[in-house]
Amino acid sequence: MAMTGNDGDWWFCLKHMKVEHGSGCPDKDRMGPYETEAAAAGALATARERNEQWSRQNED
Repeated sequence: MAMTGNDGDWWFCLKHMKVEHGSGCPDKDRMGPYETEAAAAGALATARERNEQWSRQNED
């Protein structure tokens, strides 16, 4: 349920696999908050990149 405006936080819902703005699904089902809709949309990619970085650091 993407909305326009800057009134609140953006989230990525893991249950519905979509971006939410403001209140929505319970926080246990969401990643965030993010400052922008684009950042929320990239939540899974950001998490994957960070996990890969941490894995490489642990190998050293």
